[in-house]
Amino acid sequence: MTAPRTALLPRPRAAEVLPAPTAPRRPWAAALRTLACGAATAGPAITLATGSTPPPLINFTVLANLLVAVAFGWSAVRSWRGAPPLPPRLTGGVLLLAAITGLMHHLVLVNYAETPALATGLPLAATILLHTVTPLTVAADWLLLTAPRALRLAHIPLWLTAPAAYLALTLARGALLAPGSPARYPYPFLDVDTYGYAGALTQALALGLLFTALAALITAADHLRPNVAGWIQHRRNRISPPAAGGLK
Repeated sequence: MTAPRTALLPRPRAAEVLPAPTAPRRPWAAALRTLACGAATAGPAITLATGSTPPPLINFTVLANLLVAVAFGWSAVRSWRGAPPLPPRLTGGVLLLAAITGLMHHLVLVNYAETPALATGLPLAATILLHTVTPLTVAADWLLLTAPRALRLAHIPLWLTAPAAYLALTLARGALLAPGSPARYPYPFLDVDTYGYAGALTQALALGLLFTALAALITAADHLRPNVAGWIQHRRNRISPPAAGGLK
């Protein structure tokens, strides 16, 4: 006696029965993140075009803006496609870099006598984009488009690898250049010719502790801030019309 025909058919797999879940597209988030990516790209582009000093690609601000541009361009594509957002361990690091860029310029570097006077024209536009517009757009994205309580203290060591790598790059570059070379050290507090390695590393360590405290402050604020992104999504769902065929 043979088995029923249906028993001879292969059992369907779950992936063939249930369609893969897809999140809705987020065009407004994609648009805002595209604008942020454009701002973070425009600042370095203008800086390269105007030939600023120190060389743009050794400037922490320029490198941080380029990282922001890559992260926000990637995030914009994912928002448009309805893909999951970038992981908090990455977005938190980008937020910290943007905060360091803005705060260091407005609170520290403008008070150094060695800092060049504020330029006009395209260099002024680049300065505003690099140190003000990009940090503000990153902060706005964090506050308005991301869910709170996602950042963790355990992420902080990963976030600090970027400033640590920049310090190593700066000191290695300065050691390879001849003494007296223009812009041998891009920032006055890292100038080994002036402070020696002990003094420069001491100031770098102090800044590292400040960056760690800033990262902890951002993490704490992330756990205290309201869920603006959830409220906006809730409002959109309430005012969205019902799908076609939803009413019988």
